[in-house]
Parts: sequence; structure tokens; C-alpha cells
Amino acid sequence: MIDRPYVILSAAMSIDGFLDTAAPPRLALSNAEDFDRVDEVRAQSDAILVGARTVRLDNPRLLVRSEERRRRREDEGLSPSPWKVTLTASGELDPTSDFFASGHSTKLVYCPRAAFHDLRARLGDLATVVPVGDQVSVSALVGDLHDRGVRSLLVEGGGTTITQFLEADLADELQLAIAPFFVGDQRAPRLIGDGSFPWNADRRAPLAESRRVGDMVLLRYALSERCDR
Repeated sequence: MIDRPYVILSAAMSIDGFLDTAAPPRLALSNAEDFDRVDEVRAQSDAILVGARTVRLDNPRLLVRSEERRRRREDEGLSPSPWKVTLTASGELDPTSDFFASGHSTKLVYCPRAAFHDLRARLGDLATVVPVGDQVSVSALVGDLHDRGVRSLLVEGGGTTITQFLEADLADELQLAIAPFFVGDQRAPRLIGDGSFPWNADRRAPLAESRRVGDMVLLRYALSERCDR
């Protein structure tokens, strides 16, 4: 038996593989149809995870937008939106950010032991702070989430966090939405950083699905045997 949640990595990128521009304002990659698609994936998840850098730079709310989907979750005895999860090495998180201020679902913050006391004092009852060793390990994180009852985890970024999950071989599928334009600036953040990945030229990731989403294309890759193909 696998003692971790089913993990979906979800991202939108430009044709040339960028998540954003090098400077503000934030680049809008997804269209309305793709936002709605991701909203349904959120509604079907037990928890949504983003890295602390995404919390600081993008200030995401990480809520299910559709009222109908929120009601559906409540009818199933769930919170209107999934749990929110982030991981931080530095402990630098603003308690007034939308991650903490919006929604009424459980919020979890994973951090190194050295940052635990200061972070817990800063956040108070806004979130449960979980120390996981000298450095935050995504393997320890997903194991702890499983112990708390999380069976499906949606990882929405950023690139560093998605890279960590891929390197650790802890993803079951990758949902990649491609926007129909280029960024063309090497200073801009890319989806994937350097690393040693289980899927490479000698072991190709199976394409489970491809479909048009408005003017974008969705590619869904099966990264484990648990993924439907």
C-alpha cells in the first residue's frame, strides 16, 4: 500500500517554458476555460500546495471559485475549499497574506525545526506549523499529509516546488497547460529547474491525455501506475 496522497502537479506555462515575466506585473497565462478546468481539479482535491515563494510573490487565495462546486463539497461533508499547504525554508511568511486570510479550511505550514518556534509565534492560530527535520523534505511532507487523512494533493507551484516533487519521484500525474505565446527572457522563472528526474530520454513519460482548452492545450502525463491513461 502506498502511504502518500495521489499527487497532481499542475502548471501553466508559455510555449518556451516560462511561468511569468522577469518583472511585474504578473503574467496571465491561463484563459477562462483553463481557470475553470483547474477549479474542478481543486474541487476534487483534499489539499492544495504551493511553495512559500509563490505565497509571497503571487499572494494566491487557493479557493474553489465555483459556488456550485463549493456546495457539492459541503454536501459531501467537506470544507468549501481544500486544505491549504505551503512549505518554507526561511519561515518568511506574512500572516496577512491571502493564503492565511481567505477561506476557512485547514492551513498547514511545513518548515525546518530551526524556524518552528518563530513561525508558530508569528502565525498564531492562523495555521498549523509542522517542523520536518533540519530541512523540509517533500517526502516527509506528503507522508505527514497522508497521516492527517489527505488522499489527494494538488501541487500548483511554483517551479522550485514542482521540481522538488519531480526529483523525488512523488508525483502521479503532471497537468501542463500551454499558453499560445512566448516570453523570450532568460531572466524569467521557468517551470522546471535543474535536477535529476526519473523521466528522461531513456524513460519517456506516457502521455495520458491531450486536449484543447480554448486557445491553450492541456497535456496530461502519467508519472505513476496510479494515473488513469
